[in-house]
This record gives sequence, C-alpha cells and structure tokens, in this order.
Amino acid sequence: MDKVSGQRRAVPHLYPPCNPFDQRMLDVGDGHKVYVEQCGRPDGIPVVIFHGGPGGGCSPTMRRYFDPDIYRVVLFDQRGCGRSTPAASVEANTTWHLVADTELIRETLGIESWYVFGGSWGATLGLIYGQTHPERVKGLILRGVFLMTQRELDWFYGGGAGQFWPELWNRFERIIPPEERGDLIEAYHKRLFDAPIPEQTKYARAWSNWENALASIESNGFSGEAPGEYARIFARLENHYFINHGFLDEKTAILNNMDKLQGIPGYIVQGRLDMICPPRSAWLVHQKWAKSQLRMVPMAGHALSEPGITRELVRIMDEIAHH
Repeated sequence: MDKVSGQRRAVPHLYPPCNPFDQRMLDVGDGHKVYVEQCGRPDGIPVVIFHGGPGGGCSPTMRRYFDPDIYRVVLFDQRGCGRSTPAASVEANTTWHLVADTELIRETLGIESWYVFGGSWGATLGLIYGQTHPERVKGLILRGVFLMTQRELDWFYGGGAGQFWPELWNRFERIIPPEERGDLIEAYHKRLFDAPIPEQTKYARAWSNWENALASIESNGFSGEAPGEYARIFARLENHYFINHGFLDEKTAILNNMDKLQGIPGYIVQGRLDMICPPRSAWLVHQKWAKSQLRMVPMAGHALSEPGITRELVRIMDEIAHH
C-alpha cells in the first residue's frame, strides 16, 4: 500500500466551467425522473460524478476538476434532489435504487466503463457502486470518505463533533425537547416527515445549517441560512438514508466487501481536520485496498472547495488524463 502523503505543492488552477453538450431527464421508474448532463469532450475519458448528501445535487462547480479537452464528464442529480423529480421524495429511494440508476445512465449513454468521482456521501455511493459493478469501473477518486456506519453517525449526530463546536451543537440540539435528545436523527425524522411543510422547513434549516457550518476549516460557525426548499430536500433525503443506515447490513457493509475492489485503482483525498467525516474511515478503506493511494491533506476540512482538497483532486485527474 502507498504511504499517506502530507506534502504541500503548488495549487493547480481549476478548469474553466464547461457548458453541457447534453442535458436530459431520464425516467428511471418508480415515478422518478433523474436529471443527467454531460460536458467536456463527447469522445473523451468518461467519468461520472456522485454528489454528496444524500440530497445535495450536482452543481456547475463540479465540472471544473476535469480538463474539458480530455474528459467526458457525466453528472446527475440522485433521486429526489436537485432537478430530479419528484423533489424531496423518499419513495422507492434507497442506495440500491441509486446504484441501478447509475447503471441505467451508463447504458443509456453507451459507456462501457468509467471513472467514478465522489465525495462524502458521493464516496459512499461510489464505493458501493464499485463493489456492485467492478467491471464497469476504471478507477475511483474519493474525497472525505463516509462509510455509513453507526460510529460515524454517532460522531456527528451524537455529540462528538459538538465537543469542538459547542455553541453550534447547542443550536442544533435545543430545538428538540430534552426527552428526545438521546436520538436526534429520530427526533428530526418526526419533524421532517410528520409535520406541515413550514414546520418541516424550520427543522430542515436547522439540520442543514449544522452540517454546512462545519464543512470548511475556515468556518467561523455561520454559513448563512440555507434556502428553504433546498434545505428541505437535503435534510429529508439525508435523514431518510441515515435513519435506514444507508440500506446496508453486515453483508453489504462497505468494509466487508473491499475484496471486490482489489483490481481497481483508487485515490482517496482526505482532510486531516475533517469535522464531518473524520479521517479514520478513509484510513480503514486504504488499509483494505491494496491499489489505493491515501493523500491526507494537513490543513483541510471536509468541503470540496478546500484549497488543499482541490489541489489533490485536480492533480489526480491530470495524472489520469496524461497517464
């Protein structure tokens, strides 16, 4: 296995935003339509981007990590979020639906195999997709690894991260009655799904603000108020997946299936000071994956936009492009 790298190098520029050459709504069944776009070079090296959340949606910024003269970049909004419809829907919305949607997108676009690029929940889904369809994956580029384990959920929703941000944790926790604070995921679930929409939005903003405020190492604790509808989509989808443990069990848990990735190269970029997805998960994946490289970024948190994270991701994609 490669050793963990903590070296600092010059920051390469992000590529200019490229306009999509293809945009479509793909009917994936179960009443869902998924937004898909392609940009870059139509005959280029194919790479699919898995966005975070669950519930985050893709954005034009995500296109900028790839040389548009070399890569064929595929982005899509997962079920229920972004431009996919119906918005905020958790019906027929599981990890395994998303894996199947990804395969339908690949087949529809006529791609034999592709690179997988994803961070946070996008890394979770990327690992699961790779373990389910290893023959379709040229390589995995992951950032801020999240394994959807109880340990990680306890860290972020059970007071671990709150030890570092007690004032923000108090704001997140205090709107829940004291008798329900032993399980904040469950407490928020009731209010995100069993309340009128204005009430859902109130709790969705609190849920989203807690996460967003901790994403960057430069955070001063306030990231701005999330727009109501975006917060509602993000919080409902994320809570739905978390309360169901990502629809994983002992048989399908990521660390129990790392043998399925053994022939596939992997690149893991991890912020050393990531408050949302602490480095232990990235390290555990690296230990079980012989063809992986772990690039630990010393002064970086969780966000894709962190300068050190950007530096490594652009470098990796340039290395692949010119290999």
